[in-house]
Amino acid sequence: MRVLVTEDDENLRVAVEVSLRGAGFAVDAATDLPAADEALSVNAYDCAVFDRMLPAGDSLSYVTARRAAGWPVPVLFLTGRDSVADRIDGLASGDDYLVKPFAMIELVVRVRSLCRRTGLAPAPALRHGDLELDPARHEIRRAGARLELTGKEFAVLHRLLLAGGGTVSRAELIAAAWDELVAPASNVLDVVIAQLRRKLGPPPLLHTVKGTGYFLR
Repeated sequence: MRVLVTEDDENLRVAVEVSLRGAGFAVDAATDLPAADEALSVNAYDCAVFDRMLPAGDSLSYVTARRAAGWPVPVLFLTGRDSVADRIDGLASGDDYLVKPFAMIELVVRVRSLCRRTGLAPAPALRHGDLELDPARHEIRRAGARLELTGKEFAVLHRLLLAGGGTVSRAELIAAAWDELVAPASNVLDVVIAQLRRKLGPPPLLHTVKGTGYFLR
């Protein structure tokens, strides 16, 4: 799951990034609305976190305008403004509203909840042979036995299952599980692939197309 965090306070922004990455999210960061606008024009996000007051203006107005144009991404506002009127305005334009100071674990839980919110029917379980992945419950089973995967392992396996047995390139897998700070040449994907193979167990499901990517069979 990929999240955009827009916050001009460097200490808070870094703390939020670290907490979300530690919980398995891919995180991109922006310091103002123009930077957020550029990131949103390039990347697809499961959730966006906005500080309410930014150097270029009130992010509530920015989100309201985007929503009017059909932008569907769930939004969590962070703010020091805690009046009832402010909360009502925030919830009217966004999906959640968290008043500073807040506990990072609460932010992580709220972001995870928003990432799962689609406004549609729950995503169906994905199956390949005796492997089953349930996106709504964030569960994976093989031959009926539940597997404990990290957030990155889950994201990579989810993308492979979506391909229905087709080959998925390294770049696609990195984009699905990491943020823009990870270079395509990094070995982080190799580490996760090795961990997945070990956790999936025999017989082998995850295969390599040398120089291209990976597939399930």
